[in-house]
Amino acid sequence: MSTTVPTSRMTGIGRVLVIVYAVMALAATGRSFVQIFRQFDEAPVAYALSALAAAVYILATLALVLAGRRGWYVVAWVAIVFELTGVLVVGALSIFLPDLFPHDTVWSMFGRGYLFIPLVLPVFGIWWLRTHRPVERTAARASVEVGA
Repeated sequence: MSTTVPTSRMTGIGRVLVIVYAVMALAATGRSFVQIFRQFDEAPVAYALSALAAAVYILATLALVLAGRRGWYVVAWVAIVFELTGVLVVGALSIFLPDLFPHDTVWSMFGRGYLFIPLVLPVFGIWWLRTHRPVERTAARASVEVGA
C-alpha cells in the first residue's frame, strides 16, 4: 500500500502571497523594460535596479510556489531576504543620497511608487516561510509507515 505524503502546505494566505509576488514581478518587469528601452541613458543605475528587482520578484514567486521542496525553500529565503535588503538599502539611499537615483526604481523611497508593498511584502514572505517549512519526506514517510 503506497501513501503519498504532501511536501507542500500552500494555504490560502500562501496563495495570496504568491499572487502578490507575481503581480509585483509583472509590474517590475514591465516598468524596467520600458525604462531601459526608452531612457536607459538618463538613469542607468536606477533602471538596472528596477530590472534586478523584477528578477528577484520572478525568482521569489517561483521559489514560493515550489517551497515545499527543500532546495526551493532555501532559494525562497535567499530571494526574499535579498529583496528586503534591497528595499531597505535602496530606500535609504534614495532618501539620503537622492542624486544617485535621478529617476525612481521599484525600491526607491521604500517602494513609495508601489504603495510601499515592496517594503511590506518581504516581511510577510519571511513570516510565511518561517511558519510553513517543507515537510521532510523521510520523516513524513516514517510517520505514515508507523501509523502516527
